[in-house]
Order: sequence, then C-alpha cells, then structure tokens
Amino acid sequence: MAVPGGGPMKRLTSRRRLTILDLASETHAASFAEAVQAGLTAAPKSIPCRYFYDEEGSKLFEEICTLPEYYLTRAEAEILRQRAGELVTHLPLGATLLELGSGSAAKTRIIIEAFLDRQGTLRYMPIDLSPGMLEKSSRRMVEEYPGLEVRAVVGEYHHGLRRIREDSDTAKLILWLGSNIGNLHRLEAAAFLRQVRVGMRPEDRMLVGVDLRKDRAVLERAYDDSRGVTARFNLNLLARINRELGGRFEPEHFRHSAVYAEEIGRIEMYLVSTRQQKVRVEALSLEVHFANEERVHSENSYKYCLAEIDALVSAAGFRLAARWLDRAGRFSVNLLAPGGG
Repeated sequence: MAVPGGGPMKRLTSRRRLTILDLASETHAASFAEAVQAGLTAAPKSIPCRYFYDEEGSKLFEEICTLPEYYLTRAEAEILRQRAGELVTHLPLGATLLELGSGSAAKTRIIIEAFLDRQGTLRYMPIDLSPGMLEKSSRRMVEEYPGLEVRAVVGEYHHGLRRIREDSDTAKLILWLGSNIGNLHRLEAAAFLRQVRVGMRPEDRMLVGVDLRKDRAVLERAYDDSRGVTARFNLNLLARINRELGGRFEPEHFRHSAVYAEEIGRIEMYLVSTRQQKVRVEALSLEVHFANEERVHSENSYKYCLAEIDALVSAAGFRLAARWLDRAGRFSVNLLAPGGG
C-alpha cells in the first residue's frame, strides 16, 4: 500500500554480490515530522500513506498480504506464476531488474527465477523505504540464488527514477507491483509514469500491477479484514508518531475506517477519533484538537477499469505491450513499452 527526500549517501553493507545504499533515512525522518505537522494542522487532517512503512508497519503489511480478504497479492502472484516465462522474453538477454517499492520481494522471486532460468545471471535493484525489510530480503536472495547480484537502495520513488537514469548499461525491466499505483491520484499516476518513461530506453519495459474495479463489499473487506490486521496497520501511524515524535496519542481512542467511493473508484482509509480529545506531540510543540468522529485521512487506493488503464498508459507516453489478468478477473498486470501517445 505506498512516494518524495534526498540526503547524504550512507553505505550500510557491501559484499561481492550485495550492496545496500541508504539514500533517504535521515531526510525521511525529517520529512515525517514535517508531514505530521502539516497534516495534523490542516483541515481536513491527513497523514501521507508513505509513512505507514516503518519496521512495524512493514511487518503488518506483510501479514495483510496473507489475509483471505486481501485478494490482491494472491491474484498478482497467480498471474506472475503463469506468465513470468513469457514476460522475460520481452527483454533482451542480459537485462537488469529494477523494482520500485520492493517490500519483502516475495512475488518478485517468481520473475527473478524466470530471468535466471533464461540468462543464468541477473542484477536486481530493489528500492524501498524500509531498511530492515530491504536488507533482510536482499541478503536472503543473494544466499538462495548464486547467479543473482543485488544492488539495493533505501529510498523513495524519486531515488528509483535516478537509478533508472544512471544505470543505463543494460536493458531494464522496471517493476511497480502490488497496485501501488493506486496510492496516487489518477493525474499524479500519469505524471509519475511519464517521469519513469523519460529515463527509459526503447528496449526497456515497465511492469505495473493494477487492481480492478469490483463490488464494494469485496473491496471494503480487503481493506477492513475480520482479524483487524489492517486496522492495526493504520493505527500504527499514531504509534509511530508516539515513538518518533513524542506523541501522546492513545490509539484505543481512534478507530480504523475503510470506505469505497464508487463514483471515483477509490478506497479511502481514515483514522477516526472516537471522542473529543486533545493530543500533544512533544517534538513539534504541537497540541492537536480532535472532535468526536473527526477523521484523519491516511490512504487512497484507486481502482481501474481496463479502459481507464488504457487511457493512463497512453497519457503517460507508453504503449501496452501485453496485459494479463488472473482467472477471476480481479487484477491486471500490464507490460508497458516506451512510445505511444
């Protein structure tokens, strides 16, 4: 479920086949404080969804991906298992794999294995905001795949765009999976895809997972599961403010809400105050007032029909090279090539 900081480069670890660079940790901490200050003093209140993914939030999201209600991960993995062999033939031999928002890279392994079967070796460049998750998954993959080289980057999407432009010695497959595109407003999604395309060569390809419009009940269950894991994931934003900024939030006085705005095709997630209350955030010298039932917006997740995906692809200056759906028609994986409108 997650996008912009800079800052000094810090080498976390380096091996013969594993390099992990931190391009964002210090500035990400500062930007979190700035976002909380701005978001909690705005009307209406909000906190950007990219701040879900501290260590605890990343663990909770991995748990969400295993829930029966959260069909997105299973549907996308089904497509990749069926189509990975075909997918890699769209790239020349010796291609590099780059991933925006890699997380645990569980589904990415399907594509890595298809590349290794075809070309024997592979350079994989994951970009993610969670240092712990990134290092853990990178180390594990280097140990399990002798033909794999990992150059990982702790950073945000704009760091990924920089890597696309800098590492131009081989053709690339750029992954943006998990329907992370849904976290951006539709015009923002087109603008971001255009930024990616600018750094691509004609032989490069981009693979984008996009969740499809469907019944309200299915979507709302996916974002408000019966075990309450998504609620804990959302409420962890308040716990993070407490941990990192000296917040005095009592999460038990907030509840998770996920509603589908069908006319615009998006899930909206909120933290809802269950009483009138005041909360102090020490690091910001800030006291925030909440009315009973006042909402703090924490995430949008846009859903698309196929025609909307086609329009997005064209607006971003791509052409659709291939599209695959899962058997139930819930989710789409779209292979994009530079060119088009």
